[in-house]
Amino acid sequence: MGQPVRRAEDVRLVTGQAVYTDDFNLDGQAFGCFLRSPHAHAKILSLDTTAAKGAPGVIGVFTGKDIDAAGDVNDMPCNANIKDLQGNPMYHPPRRPLESERVRFVGDLIAIVVAETHVQARDAVELIEIEYEELPSVVDTAKSIEPDAAQIWPEANGNLCVHFENKDGAEIDAIIQSAPNVAKVDLINNRLIAAPMEPRVAIGDYDSDTGTMILYAPSQGANRMHSTIIQVFPLEPEKIHVISKDTGGGFGVRSKAYAELIILMWTARQMKQPVKWQGDRFESMVSDNHSRDNVTHAELPMDENGRALGLKIETIASVGAYLSEMGPGIPTHNGRRITGTVYKLPEVYQSVHVAFSNTTPTDSYRGAGRPEAAFIMESLMEEAAKVMGMDPIEIRNLNFIPEEDFPYTNSQNLPIDSGKFTETMNMAMERADWDGIDARRAESKKHGKLRGIGLGYFMESSGGRPDEFGRVRMEADGSATILVGTFSHGQGHGTAFRQILHDATGLPFEQMNFIDGGDTAIVPQGRGTGGSRSSQMGGVSILRAAKKVIIKGKVIAAHLLQTGENKVEFASGVYTATDSGASISLSEVAMAAHDSAKLPDGMDQGLDENEHYQREADYNYPNGAHIAEVEIDPETGVIKVDRYSAVDDSGVIINPMLFHGQVHGAIAQGLGQALYEHTVYDDDTGQFLSGSFMDYCMPRASMIPDLNVGSNEVRCTTNDLGVKGAGEGGCCGAPPAVMNAVLDALKDLGVTDLAMPLTPMRVWQAIQAAK
Repeated sequence: MGQPVRRAEDVRLVTGQAVYTDDFNLDGQAFGCFLRSPHAHAKILSLDTTAAKGAPGVIGVFTGKDIDAAGDVNDMPCNANIKDLQGNPMYHPPRRPLESERVRFVGDLIAIVVAETHVQARDAVELIEIEYEELPSVVDTAKSIEPDAAQIWPEANGNLCVHFENKDGAEIDAIIQSAPNVAKVDLINNRLIAAPMEPRVAIGDYDSDTGTMILYAPSQGANRMHSTIIQVFPLEPEKIHVISKDTGGGFGVRSKAYAELIILMWTARQMKQPVKWQGDRFESMVSDNHSRDNVTHAELPMDENGRALGLKIETIASVGAYLSEMGPGIPTHNGRRITGTVYKLPEVYQSVHVAFSNTTPTDSYRGAGRPEAAFIMESLMEEAAKVMGMDPIEIRNLNFIPEEDFPYTNSQNLPIDSGKFTETMNMAMERADWDGIDARRAESKKHGKLRGIGLGYFMESSGGRPDEFGRVRMEADGSATILVGTFSHGQGHGTAFRQILHDATGLPFEQMNFIDGGDTAIVPQGRGTGGSRSSQMGGVSILRAAKKVIIKGKVIAAHLLQTGENKVEFASGVYTATDSGASISLSEVAMAAHDSAKLPDGMDQGLDENEHYQREADYNYPNGAHIAEVEIDPETGVIKVDRYSAVDDSGVIINPMLFHGQVHGAIAQGLGQALYEHTVYDDDTGQFLSGSFMDYCMPRASMIPDLNVGSNEVRCTTNDLGVKGAGEGGCCGAPPAVMNAVLDALKDLGVTDLAMPLTPMRVWQAIQAAK
C-alpha cells in the first residue's frame, strides 16, 4: 500500500483485448430498435404497427399495450423515499417501460421493433404510424413550479414531487433578520449529461430450460442492477441473471436499470431468442439519466467579525418527467449529508422543491448532490468576504471546523471523523503559488488579458451503500483468488485490491487472480461501485477475509510444523514456529489445505473465507482545496485555465497513481461543468437541443491544463484501511474554483455575477453589460 503500482488491467485494455457488450453476439440473436417520442409532452391518439410488422426482416413489434396485457412487468421503481416536514410521502408517478397513452419528454419510449439486423429494425421503426396531440410543456426548472406552468402529472399539483425540508425555517429566519451581516447568492447548477465513452448497449436473453431471464449490459455492478430488476419482474431472484463484462465509463449513470433493459429482457422471453440493442450517441444523450439542474437562493448570516451564524438554502431541483431510481434522493438526502461542507454552522435550514419537468429524468452523476453543496458554500464564502471586506482565505479560516473539534457532529447530526482544513488549504496555496498571483496578473495585463485566481474547498460524503461482500479463496496451486462485489469500470480495482491482499498476506501479485461483481452467478452478492465506496467497502471486506484466511491457515501450519497454534507467528506470507524456527509459506499451507491427508483431524478441505462487511459509521468525508488560475481575453470572453492546483484529503492512499487518475478525471468533469457543458431544451417546444457533441460541448484534452495534484493523508478513523473516497472531489472543487477565479479576474470591470457554464459569449456579454 502506498506505492504507485502500475495498473494490472491496462495492457489488456489498451491492446484491444477488452470485451464490451457490443463486442460479442449470441447464437440466434435478433436486433431491437426503439421508437421514441419526438415531443416533450403529448397524448398518443393512435398507434399502428402494421407496416412495421410487414417490413423486411422484422420478427416482432411490441408496444406498451402488449406489455400491459401480459401482466408480468411491474412499474419502474424509485428507491428513494423522500417525505416532507409533516411526514407526507413524495408523489411517485407510475412509469411503464413503454408508454401507451402519453409521453412526457423527448426520448420517452413507445415501442420496440425486433428484426434480423440492426439496420432492418431501425428502418422499420420509421414505418410505425403514430398520431399525437401535442400538449403544453415546461422544461425550465425555475418555471416548473410556477402557478401557470404546464402540468405533467395531475396528481402532482404545481409539478411538485415533494417539498423537502430538514427542519422548520423559523429559527434561521430570525437569525438572518437579527444578523449584522448577511451574504446572499443566487445560483444555477447547470444540467449535465455524463456521456460515457461507450454508448448504451445491451442483450436480453432467456433460458427456456430454467426459466431464467438474462441480461448482458455495461454496469457499475451486476448485483446492483439485479436488485432493481427483481423489483420489476415478479420472479425469484435466482431467475434473473445479470452479466457485465467491461464497461466504458460509469460516472453514476451506469448504475441504473433503465427501461430499455427491462424491455429487452421481456422481449427475449416473449420471442425465446436473444435481442440486442445498440444505442447510438443520441440515444444515450437523450435517455441516459441527466444530472444537477438546480436553481438555488442561499443566505449566510454572520456576526460583526464575519463568523457564520447559520445557513439558509432554498433550491428548486428538477427530477425530469419521471422518478428514476435515486432521482429525488440526490438533491435532498445526498446533498443534505454535507450541507455546510467544512464550515462550522450552528443552524442550517435546507429547503428543496423537487419538481417535475418535461425533460429526461435526473439521477446519480459523479458527486451526486455534493458538487451542488460545495458550489453553494464556496459561492457564499466569496460573497461573505466581499460583504465583510475580508480576504477570502481569512474568512474561510475563521469559519472552518477546527481540528480540535473532531469527531464533529454536523448540523445534519452526522459525525465527521477527521479533517485538517486549514493545513490542506495552505498546502494547496503553496502548490499554486497563491502569493505570486500579483506578478502574473501584471504580466497578463501587459498582453491585454485579465488574470484571476479562485479557491474552491469541498467536503463530500463517500461510502455509498453500507455493506459489501469480499472473498479470498486460496487455490490448490497456492495462488489466491479475490472475489468482491464492487465493480471496476476504470478505477483500477484489480491493482488496488491486490495491493491490499499483498500487504495482508505477503503473496506476490502474480499469484493473485481478481474477479469483481460483474456476474451475479459468479459473485452473487455485492453493492457495486458508486459513491467512491469501493476501497472503503470492497477493500475492507477483502482485508477482513484475508485475516480469516491467515487465522485458519495458522491451524494448518501448526499441524504441519508439529507445534501448537500459540507458537506460530505469521509475517510477510510465512508462518514460523517460535519454538523450532521452522517455517512454511501461506502458499504451501494453501496447497496442503486441499489435501485431506495433510489436515488436522476433522478439518474440511480448502482455505476459503468470506466477509460480508457492514459499515458502522454512516459515511466518511473526503475533502480538499482546489485552486484555479485563469486568463481571460476581454475582447472575446475566452477563458484559459492557465494553472490548476489541488490538495485532497482522501485518507490513506492505497496507490498514488490510481489516486491521481481519479482526481484528474473528476477535475476534468468539474471543468466541463464550469466552462463547457450545458444541456439545453427549447423553452417554447420542449425540444431537446443537446443531442450530439456538436451541440453539447465536452471538454477535450487541449482544454485541460496540467493538473498539479497532491494529497494530505489524514487517516480516516472509521474503517480498517483508513481510506476515504477519492473519485468525486474534483467535480466538487473545480466549479467553484473556476467561477471564483473568473469573477476575480473580472472584478475591476464590475462583473459580479455569472452562471455556469462560463462560455465566451456569457463572459463577453457580462463584460459589455458592466461597461
